[in-house]
Amino acid sequence: MKVGILGLGSYIPEKVITNHDLEKFLDTSDEWIRTRTGIVERRFANENEATSDLATVAAKRALEDANLKPQDIDLIIVGTNSPDMLYPATACLVQDKIGAAGKCAAFDLQAGCPGFVYATVVGAQFVKSGAYKHVLVIGAEVITRMMDPTDRTTYVLFGDGAGAVVLGEVEDDRGIIDFELYADGSIAEHLTLPAGGSRKPFSEEVLKERSYFTKMNGGEVFKFSVREISRISEKLLDKTGTKLEDIDWFIPHQANLRIIQAGAEKLGIPMEKVVVTIDKFGNSSAASIPISLDTIRKEGKLKRGNLVLMVSFGAGMTSGAILMRW
Repeated sequence: MKVGILGLGSYIPEKVITNHDLEKFLDTSDEWIRTRTGIVERRFANENEATSDLATVAAKRALEDANLKPQDIDLIIVGTNSPDMLYPATACLVQDKIGAAGKCAAFDLQAGCPGFVYATVVGAQFVKSGAYKHVLVIGAEVITRMMDPTDRTTYVLFGDGAGAVVLGEVEDDRGIIDFELYADGSIAEHLTLPAGGSRKPFSEEVLKERSYFTKMNGGEVFKFSVREISRISEKLLDKTGTKLEDIDWFIPHQANLRIIQAGAEKLGIPMEKVVVTIDKFGNSSAASIPISLDTIRKEGKLKRGNLVLMVSFGAGMTSGAILMRW
């Protein structure tokens, strides 16, 4: 059985935050942000929007695209690093909001920025095994609220958004061909949100040291990301006997334009085949890959039969890649 995408949808919040907006309260500049990250603007969720709200809109659009009803879904998986709450799972909130409460299983998956890739691989196994017919996979983030607005090294990078796919059985000439997943917990300290969990519950000390915001060792994260773009891509291509020149679209996680360019160069894939959306949306973490996929489809660039390689990397430190035929 081949498993593939039956429906695709995304949601980008309306609120646009430009580099010039950030200049007003951060020690930064439009030129500094552009040259170091490639970001021109990003989207922030409105004050009344949480991750489940963005995920719900994307989910409804994916269901409509698949011509399915909420009751047709057997499982919902939300890949996120910014859940509405630590519990219940954001997936359970989405289940209720789309009108599928009590009709299917639901859980969250946290794997850093590759959360959508990991969740897609997990969801595909449920379909391939015959356990479930339709799985709704969502990558959704209101990740900007996990960033310190006084820290110019992290706050300028991120944006909010959501993307969703419905997985199911597809024709043999398309769908997911294979995947690779990876993690190295020995370097996990380079990208963390230290407080708020069982290791370091909220306290006066946490508030004073602002450890309830994301902490990142930018240099080490950069090196890991560039290495993983090429390493895990090459491993998947070798595994499937796929030639690099046969790839029609390369969709990397939108973390930083310099990371994308360096990784593509190391891999040997021309930039005209590389999907870049970071200039408009920033780094939307686990939502980055499905938003980019939906973007090129909306632009009419994604054609039936295209060979697509999706690669992501992030906190954990984790990485993941999926090779599929559209």
